[in-house]
Amino acid sequence: MAEAGIPCLWMRGGTSKGAYFLASDLPSDRAGIDALLLRVMGSPDARQIDGIGGADPLTSKVAVLSPPTRADADVDYLFLQVFVDRALVSDAQGCGNILAGVGPAAIERGLVAAKDGETPVRIHMVNTGEVATARVATPGGRVSYAGDARIDGVPGHHAPVPLMFENIAGSMCGALLPSGNVVDVIDGVDCTLIDNGMPCAILRASDVGVAGTEPREALDGDTALKARLEAIRLQAGPMMNLGDVAEKTVPKMVLVSPPVAGGTVSTRSFIPHRCHATIGVFAAVSVATACTLSNSPAAEVAVLPEGESFAVEHPTGAAEVLLARDAAGTVLRAGTLRTARKLFDGLVFPGPE
Repeated sequence: MAEAGIPCLWMRGGTSKGAYFLASDLPSDRAGIDALLLRVMGSPDARQIDGIGGADPLTSKVAVLSPPTRADADVDYLFLQVFVDRALVSDAQGCGNILAGVGPAAIERGLVAAKDGETPVRIHMVNTGEVATARVATPGGRVSYAGDARIDGVPGHHAPVPLMFENIAGSMCGALLPSGNVVDVIDGVDCTLIDNGMPCAILRASDVGVAGTEPREALDGDTALKARLEAIRLQAGPMMNLGDVAEKTVPKMVLVSPPVAGGTVSTRSFIPHRCHATIGVFAAVSVATACTLSNSPAAEVAVLPEGESFAVEHPTGAAEVLLARDAAGTVLRAGTLRTARKLFDGLVFPGPE
């Protein structure tokens, strides 16, 4: 008997790639979903050779879409990170890059009706309980992926997908600064433990013996550095109201240093055990916010912009973060510009259990 395929949209969202599913096409229980997605992606296997995963955390991601469960949203979005070399699927965080593809995917799948010109899509981010609004180009009532926008880390130009976030402070930790401090000292290292959409521990690269401008591969190969960062991360977890984070993908560890390409700050982020090729959308928002906090490690190395646009540099360019602040400098709203593209639409075959 032929194996049944599962409807799947494979999309690039921001600087990541992932599989977009309707919840109604997946098992009803979480254990069943996790087992299925491990087979779909080909995990655990460093090459993910028997699945559609790309042997990298940035290309082993899943979005599960369903009708909204709250009145101020148009679609529910659950993000799942499928580990590459471990039999683990995590919902412990959101993903702002995969979020960029949710609006287009929701329209493609008929969850949201397209308008002529541009369609706003209010997305309930189930992982954090917050709502983001994406504006999707829909000329003639159809999603268009063509346009003049570009983002670092992605070649070419595409239709812009502006994303705006409201009330994301403390999305997972309960407060912007869950420890109550701008600076906490962990193992002798100054850290800002912050959550403005993504829990992050932000520290000066120089405090852990690196410049913060090294190539991703060099930092990935520095086992002593990674062990030191993990020791700090395990202590930061409880301080951020995240509990034991040994099996969690948060908090992210972000090394900051002075900008080198005219931006606001340079970063090297770990997700959490491999150095990110770019930086996650929400991590960039948290870092940009940290740059506005006096005496924080980020503020001490940052070059603050005059306006709302913060360029958060990463290994392959910079992520643009928009911060709206009040007269006292407090961040009120955050946004970013992403792009997305549909890569294929069809059936995926998970293989035998």
